[in-house]
Amino acid sequence: MTAAVVGRKRRPARVVLQVFLMVMAFGWLFPVLWAVYNSLRDYDFTSTHGYFSFGGFTLKNYVNAWAQGNFGQTFYNSAIITIPSVVLTLLLASSAAFVLARFSFRFNLVMLVLFTAANLLPQQALLVPLFRMFLNVELPYSVSDSGSLYDTYVAVIAVNVAFQTGFCTFVLSNYMRTIPKELQEAAFVDGAGVFRQFWQVVLPLCRPALAALATLQITWVYNDFFWAVAFMRSGDKFPVTSSLQNLKGQFFTDYNLLSAGSVIVAIPTLVIFFVLQRHLRAGLTLGATKG
Repeated sequence: MTAAVVGRKRRPARVVLQVFLMVMAFGWLFPVLWAVYNSLRDYDFTSTHGYFSFGGFTLKNYVNAWAQGNFGQTFYNSAIITIPSVVLTLLLASSAAFVLARFSFRFNLVMLVLFTAANLLPQQALLVPLFRMFLNVELPYSVSDSGSLYDTYVAVIAVNVAFQTGFCTFVLSNYMRTIPKELQEAAFVDGAGVFRQFWQVVLPLCRPALAALATLQITWVYNDFFWAVAFMRSGDKFPVTSSLQNLKGQFFTDYNLLSAGSVIVAIPTLVIFFVLQRHLRAGLTLGATKG
């Protein structure tokens, strides 16, 4: 059977697959495009002509959403929570993964299973114990307005690090196992200690995996609102996701304004994704083929 005949036999299936992928892509993109479209339209125009009409374009929704949602402060709060959480998570996870992947000891597999099992535990199940623990951890009033770990950035950062480290350790340990051990042995022969082997040999080779995990972690921590509501009471410390709540009225909601706020919230994650997409794609596809 010639290649042309095989190609003709496979062509209908390929066409169906491409059509299916296009439909799915449109289904994922439509809500985003619809939010962007309505964020650029005046509410009075859409209330008169309907949301499926064309016209009434304006940029005032973004100006009003930024002022009403207090995005300047909430973006700052999200940066305080997200950046340390991601950096600490990747640092701790890479350190633990290096030990689990490069050293053999009795409890190696047990530790890896514990790291993985921690991600299976529902976060809500630990809400009350963590809440009581943070209330009982006393801090000076110069550090915390509540006199405890409750209502501090540290509480939210610690929870995010604790819940995300297990997943990152699992991914990085499997990735580090694919790195030839001869590199570490050569560094050892040259006089490099364990820390230098980790920091200067193994960790640079994990850049694709670290970039992929950083992109995911930034998205997850940045979009989180549950822990901030649970462990904070001061409105001026809430992350950027709380700004969307400020755009909703008690008896009336301007959905064009809310769409503009949603687009503003999504911009940082989109920027990070496009900046790191090459590393993200490499980190997600490594190991997919042999050879």
